[in-house]
Amino acid sequence: MSGHSDGTSRASGATLPAVTQSDGSANGSAGKTRTGGEHSAAPDGAPAGAPAPLPASPGGYRAAFEAARLPMAVLGRDGLVIAANPAFGELLGKDPRALADASAADLTDLGGDPHIWAAYRDVLAGRSDRLRCTRRLKHPAGHSVWAEVSVEPLPGADDVLLSVTDVSDRHDLQARLRHLQMHDPVTRLPNRALFFERLAAALETATYDRGGTGRIGLCYLDLDGFKAVNDTLGHRVGDRLLGAVAERLTRCAERPAGRAGRGGQLVARLGGDEFALLVEDSTGTEQLADLAQSVLDALQRPFDLAGQRLSVSASIGVVERAAAGTTATGLMQAADTTLYWAKADGKARWTLFDPERNAHRMTRQALSSTLRPAVDRGEFTLEYQPLVGLGDGRAEGVEALVRWRHPQFGTLPPNRFIGLAEENGAIVELGRWVLERACHQARAWQLERPDEPPLFVSVNVAVRQVWDSDLVADVAGILDETGLPPELLQLELTESAVMGSAGRPLQALQALSDMGVRIAIDDFGTGYSNLAYLSRLPVSVLKLDGSFVRGFRSAEHPNPADETIVEALVALAHRLGLTVTAECVENAEQAERLRRIGCDTGQGWLYSRPLPADRVPALLAGPPMTGEDPPANGEEGKRG
Repeated sequence: MSGHSDGTSRASGATLPAVTQSDGSANGSAGKTRTGGEHSAAPDGAPAGAPAPLPASPGGYRAAFEAARLPMAVLGRDGLVIAANPAFGELLGKDPRALADASAADLTDLGGDPHIWAAYRDVLAGRSDRLRCTRRLKHPAGHSVWAEVSVEPLPGADDVLLSVTDVSDRHDLQARLRHLQMHDPVTRLPNRALFFERLAAALETATYDRGGTGRIGLCYLDLDGFKAVNDTLGHRVGDRLLGAVAERLTRCAERPAGRAGRGGQLVARLGGDEFALLVEDSTGTEQLADLAQSVLDALQRPFDLAGQRLSVSASIGVVERAAAGTTATGLMQAADTTLYWAKADGKARWTLFDPERNAHRMTRQALSSTLRPAVDRGEFTLEYQPLVGLGDGRAEGVEALVRWRHPQFGTLPPNRFIGLAEENGAIVELGRWVLERACHQARAWQLERPDEPPLFVSVNVAVRQVWDSDLVADVAGILDETGLPPELLQLELTESAVMGSAGRPLQALQALSDMGVRIAIDDFGTGYSNLAYLSRLPVSVLKLDGSFVRGFRSAEHPNPADETIVEALVALAHRLGLTVTAECVENAEQAERLRRIGCDTGQGWLYSRPLPADRVPALLAGPPMTGEDPPANGEEGKRG
């Protein structure tokens, strides 16, 4: 027997409290006793205090309570059972009379969840009108019952009614639907939605669970060349291959490893041929590296599918870090970036996330996204490096070299952003600005020095400018606007761009040459030159790559091969009617040896570093630029 909250005792035979009937009369006494026997008002002629039975009619509330198919129990404000109907006992597999004085929270698992427990206590204390929740109850026979539990005060009484609805069928249906919704039909693996749900839960658990490692790992993989399987063998074979891959990945995740953490590993298909292996409570990068390598080894074995023997490989991005401060989005971005590195590095490999490499990627992305606005904001400027005749030391022209005065990263040389501009198309707008600015400046120098030989200006042009814009029209318009004679403009294209020219690019080069503009091949000797094709191109200048010139070492350490190659290239160019410029001339000895073998002009720090436009006139007015060796600092001469 358990004590009541008011200090009275209650026997196991306690019955339903008084309940107001439909005609307004009271079914039972307003007063209640905690002694055994029936609990009601005394009938006429009966001794005072004698129990009065509930009406025996089918409409009586007691009969309804007992006959109800809905499991119910009446609770006191202390949460102990006063009375339970047979349906309630049947649900729990117990005699309903044996449930008196039992804790309702224990019977229906209301204490298993802190939030539900608090809400339940609020109903018992009168601070809340109702609680409804779903709980999993254990039947003595061993099976589980999913139940919807409701707790609410009884009207006109001080007790509480607990009712339980068996929702096992509904719950099972919902579970099956959720499984279908959260799993991939091809591989039967968790899909993207379930993966991110588990990832978010794992991050939260790892952050606050002091018993774990507090770390999380992810292998994000993509099958190499899977599209070719679909295209050649059909999607049915492709789906079978995905299913077979999923089985091998699952075995890799289940395989015990020497460095395995205590947490689980989830294998999911994120879409297409992308899979993820999530490692909770990881122990470090070595554990993830071992897992990634085991995946590569497993996938390298051939697959036998429907009479087809297929071989595939995978590229894997590996990320392992502390869970604290990590978000699901941040982890996936890092994994995606690392997967891209693995593919860029040659595929069929795993690559570990590198914060320094990622910072470089982020910088590239920041530069790429701000290139076009930077042109409008006037953040670019030009510097000029002289092209000096090796015979007399006089400047014959200058090369315009663009610089980016970035507000965050400082002054950037062209090798930091020209490649990005070519990738995203900003090179067209930037190249047009450089061409216009350089021609204006060259015309200004011509007007300032009317009695001196005119100075030509050389401007670098990317092949994308030829494809994505009307370069011929742009050049003609700029020359007309600035008044610069066409012969004072030289356009430089790289060897690979010129040698691969056909169709529109070749027509554009020919039109520019016919206009009088000089065409130069930049970095000559670094590509795959077709010398027979060279003779048919409208080219007037070859600029030898600096790698050849750097081979012109001191007399104590000569490199005869480089000198022989340069001498042959100069002779060939001259036979084709071309002039030759040597890049990256760093010292006077190099310049003298280049002059002896017939090279026409030189460019490099021996003569001058790239200068702002306002300092070029002073350089031109000075003595011939035979040059003095600059201090050795490991930097190249042309690009500055």
